Amino acid sequence: MALAVHVTVWDDRDQVGGGRAPTASMVPVTPVTPVTPVTPVTPVTPAAAAAPALFIHNIFSWGSDSTYGFAGQRPLADGRRLLLMDRRGYGDSPDTARSDFDVDAEDVVKVLGDGALVRLGGAHLVGHGNGAVAALIAAARRPDLVRSLALIQPSAFTAAAHHPVVADLLDRVRDGAPGIPDGVTPEQYLRASTEGLGMAVPEPTPRRLRAVATSMRERPIWEAEIPLEVIRGAALPVLVICGTWERAPAAYREHVGLPLMAVAESLTDSLGGRLLRVPGYYPHTQESAVVNAALREFWG
Repeated sequence: MALAVHVTVWDDRDQVGGGRAPTASMVPVTPVTPVTPVTPVTPVTPAAAAAPALFIHNIFSWGSDSTYGFAGQRPLADGRRLLLMDRRGYGDSPDTARSDFDVDAEDVVKVLGDGALVRLGGAHLVGHGNGAVAALIAAARRPDLVRSLALIQPSAFTAAAHHPVVADLLDRVRDGAPGIPDGVTPEQYLRASTEGLGMAVPEPTPRRLRAVATSMRERPIWEAEIPLEVIRGAALPVLVICGTWERAPAAYREHVGLPLMAVAESLTDSLGGRLLRVPGYYPHTQESAVVNAALREFWG
Protein backbone atom coordinates (compact mmCIF):
# COMPACT_ATOMS: atom_id res chain seq x y z
CA MET A 1 0.00 0.00 0.00
CA ALA A 2 1.33 3.45 -0.91
CA LEU A 3 1.83 5.73 2.08
CA ALA A 4 2.00 9.52 1.96
CA VAL A 5 4.18 9.60 5.08
CA HIS A 6 7.46 8.09 6.21
CA VAL A 7 7.42 5.41 8.91
CA THR A 8 10.59 4.30 10.68
CA VAL A 9 10.49 0.66 11.78
CA TRP A 10 12.41 -0.62 14.80
CA ASP A 11 12.46 -4.36 15.44
CA ASP A 12 15.19 -5.74 17.72
CA ARG A 13 13.62 -9.11 18.49
CA ASP A 14 16.32 -10.93 16.51
CA GLN A 15 19.29 -9.09 17.97
CA VAL A 16 22.18 -11.31 19.05
CA GLY A 17 24.32 -10.51 22.08
CA GLY A 18 24.55 -6.75 22.45
CA GLY A 19 23.91 -6.10 18.77
CA ARG A 20 20.93 -4.28 17.41
CA ALA A 21 18.97 -5.16 14.32
CA PRO A 22 19.14 -2.57 11.55
CA THR A 23 16.43 0.05 11.32
CA ALA A 24 14.04 -0.42 8.44
CA SER A 25 11.70 2.10 6.85
CA MET A 26 8.34 2.13 5.17
CA VAL A 27 9.37 4.58 2.45
CA PRO A 28 6.73 7.05 1.20
CA VAL A 29 5.78 7.01 -2.42
CA THR A 30 4.63 10.55 -3.15
CA PRO A 31 17.95 13.90 34.11
CA VAL A 32 16.10 10.88 35.64
CA THR A 33 14.86 11.27 39.23
CA PRO A 34 13.33 8.78 41.69
CA VAL A 35 9.63 8.32 41.16
CA THR A 36 6.78 7.41 43.41
CA PRO A 37 5.07 4.01 43.06
CA VAL A 38 2.80 3.79 40.06
CA THR A 39 -0.75 2.53 40.14
CA PRO A 40 -0.85 -0.60 37.96
CA VAL A 41 -2.56 -0.16 34.64
CA THR A 42 -5.02 -2.59 33.16
CA PRO A 43 -3.17 -4.78 30.66
CA VAL A 44 -4.55 -5.66 27.28
CA THR A 45 -5.25 -9.29 26.48
CA PRO A 46 -2.29 -11.70 26.22
CA ALA A 47 -3.18 -12.42 22.61
CA ALA A 48 -2.13 -8.86 21.79
CA ALA A 49 1.35 -9.22 23.30
CA ALA A 50 3.21 -9.29 19.97
CA ALA A 51 1.10 -6.65 18.24
CA PRO A 52 3.15 -3.76 16.84
CA ALA A 53 3.00 -0.28 18.34
CA LEU A 54 2.54 2.86 16.23
CA PHE A 55 3.90 6.15 17.63
CA ILE A 56 2.73 9.64 16.58
CA HIS A 57 4.90 12.60 17.66
CA ASN A 58 4.17 16.15 18.80
CA ILE A 59 5.34 19.53 17.40
CA PHE A 60 9.01 20.52 16.80
CA SER A 61 9.85 16.84 16.38
CA TRP A 62 9.69 13.62 14.36
CA GLY A 63 9.25 9.97 15.24
CA SER A 64 12.82 8.94 16.07
CA ASP A 65 13.89 12.30 17.52
CA SER A 66 15.94 12.02 20.72
CA THR A 67 14.98 15.47 22.05
CA TYR A 68 11.18 15.50 21.82
CA GLY A 69 10.37 12.27 19.96
CA PHE A 70 10.43 8.58 20.80
CA ALA A 71 14.14 7.64 20.71
CA GLY A 72 13.87 6.76 24.40
CA GLN A 73 11.32 4.07 23.57
CA ARG A 74 13.76 2.10 21.38
CA PRO A 75 14.26 -0.55 24.15
CA LEU A 76 10.63 -1.60 23.61
CA ALA A 77 11.64 -2.94 20.19
CA ASP A 78 13.12 -6.01 21.89
CA GLY A 79 9.62 -7.42 22.26
CA ARG A 80 7.61 -6.09 19.33
CA ARG A 81 7.87 -4.05 16.15
CA LEU A 82 7.75 -0.29 16.68
CA LEU A 83 6.45 1.98 13.92
CA LEU A 84 7.34 5.67 14.21
CA MET A 85 5.31 7.82 11.85
CA ASP A 86 6.68 11.20 10.75
CA ARG A 87 3.70 13.50 10.36
CA ARG A 88 3.54 15.49 7.12
CA GLY A 89 6.14 18.25 7.12
CA TYR A 90 8.25 16.51 9.75
CA GLY A 91 11.24 14.17 9.65
CA ASP A 92 11.40 12.26 6.37
CA SER A 93 7.79 12.84 5.35
CA PRO A 94 6.93 15.19 2.47
CA ASP A 95 6.33 18.90 2.98
CA THR A 96 2.83 20.20 3.57
CA ALA A 97 1.37 23.67 3.22
CA ARG A 98 -0.41 23.29 6.55
CA SER A 99 -0.15 20.48 9.07
CA ASP A 100 -3.62 19.25 10.05
CA PHE A 101 -4.64 16.79 12.78
CA ASP A 102 -7.46 15.39 10.62
CA VAL A 103 -5.02 14.63 7.81
CA ASP A 104 -2.59 13.12 10.32
CA ALA A 105 -5.39 10.91 11.64
CA GLU A 106 -6.16 9.68 8.13
CA ASP A 107 -2.46 8.91 7.63
CA VAL A 108 -2.52 6.91 10.87
CA VAL A 109 -5.55 4.98 9.58
CA LYS A 110 -3.71 4.20 6.35
CA VAL A 111 -0.67 2.92 8.24
CA LEU A 112 -2.96 0.78 10.40
CA GLY A 113 -4.62 -0.47 7.23
CA ASP A 114 -1.41 -2.01 5.96
CA GLY A 115 -2.08 -5.65 5.15
CA ALA A 116 0.48 -7.00 7.62
CA LEU A 117 -1.00 -4.98 10.49
CA VAL A 118 -4.54 -5.99 9.59
CA ARG A 119 -3.53 -9.65 9.66
CA LEU A 120 -2.07 -9.09 13.14
CA GLY A 121 -5.30 -7.52 14.31
CA GLY A 122 -4.09 -3.94 14.36
CA ALA A 123 -1.59 -2.10 16.53
CA HIS A 124 -1.22 -0.28 19.82
CA LEU A 125 -1.32 3.50 19.34
CA VAL A 126 0.96 5.86 21.28
CA GLY A 127 0.58 9.59 20.72
CA HIS A 128 2.24 12.63 22.27
CA GLY A 129 0.69 16.10 22.38
CA ASN A 130 -0.85 16.93 19.00
CA GLY A 131 0.07 13.43 17.89
CA ALA A 132 -2.19 12.07 20.63
CA VAL A 133 -5.08 14.05 19.14
CA ALA A 134 -4.43 12.41 15.77
CA ALA A 135 -4.31 9.02 17.53
CA LEU A 136 -7.67 9.66 19.21
CA ILE A 137 -9.35 10.67 15.96
CA ALA A 138 -7.83 7.70 14.11
CA ALA A 139 -9.00 5.32 16.84
CA ALA A 140 -12.53 6.65 16.48
CA ARG A 141 -12.44 6.11 12.71
CA ARG A 142 -11.06 2.57 12.82
CA PRO A 143 -11.33 1.16 16.35
CA ASP A 144 -11.18 -2.34 14.89
CA LEU A 145 -7.53 -1.73 13.97
CA VAL A 146 -6.51 -0.32 17.37
CA ARG A 147 -5.39 -2.60 20.20
CA SER A 148 -5.01 0.14 22.79
CA LEU A 149 -4.45 3.87 23.22
CA ALA A 150 -1.53 5.36 25.19
CA LEU A 151 -1.80 9.14 25.31
CA ILE A 152 1.22 11.14 26.49
CA GLN A 153 0.15 14.63 27.57
CA PRO A 154 -2.56 14.80 24.90
CA SER A 155 -3.41 18.27 23.58
CA ALA A 156 -7.10 17.38 23.40
CA PHE A 157 -8.24 20.68 24.91
CA THR A 158 -11.75 20.63 23.46
CA ALA A 159 -12.38 17.30 25.18
CA ALA A 160 -11.81 19.01 28.54
CA ALA A 161 -13.40 22.39 27.81
CA HIS A 162 -15.49 22.13 30.98
CA HIS A 163 -12.38 22.36 33.16
CA PRO A 164 -11.78 25.98 34.33
CA VAL A 165 -8.07 25.98 33.47
CA VAL A 166 -8.74 24.62 29.99
CA ALA A 167 -11.75 26.87 29.46
CA ASP A 168 -9.58 29.88 30.29
CA LEU A 169 -6.97 28.75 27.75
CA LEU A 170 -9.59 28.23 25.05
CA ASP A 171 -11.13 31.63 25.76
CA ARG A 172 -7.75 33.29 25.33
CA VAL A 173 -6.89 31.63 22.02
CA ARG A 174 -10.38 31.89 20.55
CA ASP A 175 -10.65 35.58 21.46
CA GLY A 176 -7.65 36.39 19.34
CA ALA A 177 -4.55 35.62 21.34
CA PRO A 178 -1.54 37.07 19.49
CA GLY A 179 -0.39 34.81 16.68
CA ILE A 180 3.08 34.49 15.24
CA PRO A 181 4.17 37.92 13.95
CA ASP A 182 5.11 38.21 10.30
CA GLY A 183 8.80 37.82 9.64
CA VAL A 184 9.57 35.58 12.61
CA THR A 185 11.98 32.86 11.50
CA PRO A 186 11.81 29.23 12.65
CA GLU A 187 15.05 29.74 14.59
CA GLN A 188 13.65 32.77 16.38
CA TYR A 189 10.43 30.89 17.13
CA LEU A 190 12.34 27.89 18.45
CA ARG A 191 14.36 30.11 20.78
CA ALA A 192 11.29 32.00 22.00
CA SER A 193 9.42 28.73 22.62
CA THR A 194 12.24 27.22 24.67
CA GLU A 195 14.72 29.74 26.03
CA GLY A 196 11.89 32.26 26.34
CA LEU A 197 10.19 29.89 28.80
CA GLY A 198 13.35 28.98 30.71
CA MET A 199 14.27 25.78 28.86
CA ALA A 200 17.33 24.71 26.91
CA VAL A 201 17.31 25.45 23.18
CA PRO A 202 17.87 22.37 21.01
CA GLU A 203 20.49 22.64 18.29
CA PRO A 204 18.88 24.48 15.35
CA THR A 205 19.73 21.89 12.72
CA PRO A 206 17.99 22.07 9.32
CA ARG A 207 15.89 19.06 10.34
CA ARG A 208 14.81 20.75 13.57
CA LEU A 209 14.09 24.06 11.91
CA ARG A 210 11.96 22.36 9.26
CA ALA A 211 9.94 20.75 12.06
CA VAL A 212 9.57 24.12 13.76
CA ALA A 213 8.47 25.76 10.51
CA THR A 214 5.78 23.10 10.08
CA SER A 215 4.68 23.57 13.70
CA MET A 216 4.33 27.31 13.13
CA ARG A 217 1.66 26.68 10.50
CA GLU A 218 -0.20 23.79 12.09
CA ARG A 219 -3.97 23.98 12.18
CA PRO A 220 -4.87 25.18 15.70
CA ILE A 221 -5.29 22.16 17.92
CA TRP A 222 -8.24 23.77 19.71
CA GLU A 223 -10.26 23.26 16.54
CA ALA A 224 -10.10 19.48 17.01
CA GLU A 225 -13.33 17.73 17.91
CA ILE A 226 -12.58 14.51 19.77
CA PRO A 227 -15.24 11.80 19.24
CA LEU A 228 -15.15 10.57 22.83
CA GLU A 229 -18.42 8.63 22.64
CA VAL A 230 -17.17 6.52 19.72
CA ILE A 231 -13.90 5.74 21.49
CA ARG A 232 -15.75 4.97 24.72
CA GLY A 233 -18.09 2.68 22.84
CA ALA A 234 -15.17 0.76 21.36
CA ALA A 235 -14.03 -0.13 24.90
CA LEU A 236 -10.37 0.32 24.02
CA PRO A 237 -7.84 0.03 26.85
CA VAL A 238 -6.58 3.57 27.55
CA LEU A 239 -3.47 4.72 29.41
CA VAL A 240 -2.91 8.46 29.90
CA ILE A 241 0.61 9.57 30.84
CA CYS A 242 1.22 13.04 32.26
CA GLY A 243 4.07 14.89 33.91
CA THR A 244 3.73 16.39 37.36
CA TRP A 245 5.41 19.61 36.14
CA GLU A 246 6.86 20.58 39.51
CA ARG A 247 10.34 20.95 37.98
CA ALA A 248 9.14 22.92 34.95
CA PRO A 249 9.91 26.62 34.48
CA ALA A 250 7.10 28.62 36.11
CA ALA A 251 5.80 30.24 32.91
CA TYR A 252 5.79 26.94 31.05
CA ARG A 253 3.96 25.22 33.89
CA GLU A 254 1.32 27.94 34.16
CA HIS A 255 0.53 28.38 30.48
CA VAL A 256 1.09 24.83 29.22
CA GLY A 257 1.45 22.40 32.11
CA LEU A 258 -1.71 23.18 34.06
CA PRO A 259 -4.02 22.85 31.02
CA LEU A 260 -2.29 19.62 29.91
CA MET A 261 -2.64 18.09 33.38
CA ALA A 262 -6.34 19.02 33.38
CA VAL A 263 -6.81 17.42 29.95
CA ALA A 264 -5.04 14.25 31.10
CA GLU A 265 -7.33 13.93 34.12
CA SER A 266 -10.46 14.66 32.08
CA LEU A 267 -9.64 12.17 29.31
CA THR A 268 -8.83 9.49 31.87
CA ASP A 269 -12.28 9.93 33.38
CA SER A 270 -14.10 10.25 30.06
CA LEU A 271 -12.52 7.15 28.51
CA GLY A 272 -12.40 4.98 31.60
CA GLY A 273 -8.61 4.82 31.40
CA ARG A 274 -5.77 4.83 33.89
CA LEU A 275 -3.59 7.84 34.66
CA LEU A 276 0.16 7.58 35.16
CA ARG A 277 1.81 10.64 36.68
CA VAL A 278 5.53 10.98 35.99
CA PRO A 279 7.89 13.62 37.43
CA GLY A 280 8.95 16.28 34.97
CA TYR A 281 7.21 17.66 31.90
CA TYR A 282 8.41 15.41 29.05
CA PRO A 283 7.57 11.96 30.48
CA HIS A 284 8.77 9.77 27.62
CA THR A 285 12.14 11.54 27.33
CA GLN A 286 12.88 12.63 30.90
CA GLU A 287 11.61 9.39 32.47
CA SER A 288 11.82 6.98 29.55
CA ALA A 289 12.52 3.93 31.74
CA VAL A 290 9.38 4.55 33.81
CA VAL A 291 7.22 5.19 30.75
CA ASN A 292 8.64 2.14 28.95
CA ALA A 293 7.92 -0.09 31.94
CA ALA A 294 4.35 1.20 32.05
CA LEU A 295 3.87 0.57 28.33
CA ARG A 296 5.21 -2.98 28.63
CA GLU A 297 2.79 -3.70 31.43
CA PHE A 298 -0.10 -2.02 29.64
CA TRP A 299 0.45 -3.96 26.42
CA GLY A 300 0.75 -7.23 28.32
